[in-house]
Amino acid sequence: MGFVNYEVEGAVGILTIERPRALNALNSEVLDDLNAVLDQVDLETVRCLILTGSGDKSFVAGADIGEMSTLTKAEGEAFGKKGNDIFLRIEKFPIPVIAAVNGFALGGGNEIAMSCDIRICSENAIFGQPEVGLGITPGFGGTQRLARLVSPGMAKQIIFSNSNIKAAEAYRIGLVNAVYPQEELLPAAKKLAARIAAQAPIAVRACKEAINEGLQVDIEKGVEIEEKLFGSCFESYDQREGMANFLRKKDDPNKVKVVAFQNK
Repeated sequence: MGFVNYEVEGAVGILTIERPRALNALNSEVLDDLNAVLDQVDLETVRCLILTGSGDKSFVAGADIGEMSTLTKAEGEAFGKKGNDIFLRIEKFPIPVIAAVNGFALGGGNEIAMSCDIRICSENAIFGQPEVGLGITPGFGGTQRLARLVSPGMAKQIIFSNSNIKAAEAYRIGLVNAVYPQEELLPAAKKLAARIAAQAPIAVRACKEAINEGLQVDIEKGVEIEEKLFGSCFESYDQREGMANFLRKKDDPNKVKVVAFQNK
């Protein structure tokens, strides 16, 4: 795709937004390319995705202000829906998605990172929702996900005051899981993705669904969702072989083997 490069390394897919002259800012074409790349992911073989930006200055600097500057009310709402539809797709994608945030993650950049399951960043990463300084609100889920990930009060402070958050502060408030030197970021993302990919894929997918769906309901309904997904894992090859290997190890440590989970 023109603005999104997709590579596969083993069971890990790497999506790289490549619009370096615009600091990887999101316009309609980039969003279309992201959607098209997600269509290409082979869920039979790829078990985890990494999303990052090209270069070492910017993950995604935001949505393209040049494109937004002339939008009407109706066009603005449509553009927001376009971004939200794709970010919701990332959030609900069957396999885990890790955001490797290398530099600026402002506006739409912070919003796309928040739609991923896990966020790690480089030491030079800067997060923020600067939209009020442009006379608009966040439009790709920023008002919703930030309040859920940190706290309503912290989200309001960041959004209302147009404040940038450096990597260390993002880690302190729980916006990211870890901070790495720039050169270690992508290797760390690949290592984490490979560890996830080595687990039973049916179980990992079910865990993602249980967490995402459970967060939208009360605890009683949440555990019902978990019960059904828990039950759905049984009678699968992965469940039978995983438990059999555990019992082999318990019976005789010399009999343990590396389980090649088969996604079935």
